[in-house]
Amino acid sequence: MGLLMERSTAYQITDQEDLERLYLELVDRFEKHRIEIVSGRIVVREMPTIAHADVVYHLMAQLIPFAMEKGWRVYPEARLLLQVQADRFEPDLIVVPPNPPLWDPSHVYANATLLVAEVVSPSSGHDDHVVKPRACALAGVPLYLVIDTFANRFRLLSRPGPEGYADEITESLGKPLELPAPWNLTIDTGKLVEG
Repeated sequence: MGLLMERSTAYQITDQEDLERLYLELVDRFEKHRIEIVSGRIVVREMPTIAHADVVYHLMAQLIPFAMEKGWRVYPEARLLLQVQADRFEPDLIVVPPNPPLWDPSHVYANATLLVAEVVSPSSGHDDHVVKPRACALAGVPLYLVIDTFANRFRLLSRPGPEGYADEITESLGKPLELPAPWNLTIDTGKLVEG
């Protein structure tokens, strides 16, 4: 699968108020970019490629029928507030119950999610595999899914705690992905990368 390269820029700021101010300014100024606070640094990424969006689309197509039965919502690119760390992530997809608690009109509290999913981009590999899972576990995200088309694999992390996620399943794309209760749903990961 040929994905086009994306560029990203990171700004490291030490003062929390300056960080917050710059974050809000960049969100307002660069509507067509993904702006996140990741481990105290502001990361500005260009919007994902169509190939990246296709993976998200195919994941959504499998999640939406099940989520609708439960009354859940599937949101691509919604923003998360990770409370303790004051990080702000914009995952590729989140699943939330009806009327999740919001920090503001744009941010869902991370611990209110049912699933957070990231599709790895050329500029996001370390953050998606290392930094974000650690922060999401600390914030109480119950399931964290990483789809990595570059490594041809997926990772499902579950049972969050202060030391990270207690359980991890890593398999090649094409293998079935079993989402645990309350899901009890199997995702066909081969369909995520179909042309």
